Amino acid sequence: MAGLLEPITRHGLNMTRIESRPSRRGMWDYVFFIELEGHAEDPEVAQALAELQQRASLFKLLGSYPQDVL
Repeated sequence: MAGLLEPITRHGLNMTRIESRPSRRGMWDYVFFIELEGHAEDPEVAQALAELQQRASLFKLLGSYPQDVL
């Protein structure tokens, strides 16, 4: 798992949340949900996501939303 997350560190991104859930594929197989600061179109975020997609056996971007400005 740590090797999979290496692009996040290398691109200087902040991971704000990580959750794991058992997958339906079998015992000891898990799905991870990761939340990052930044938008998917930001260059560093886009590059990190592309690298994560290459490394992961399953990758889905569930959403990317602009940060609310107060």
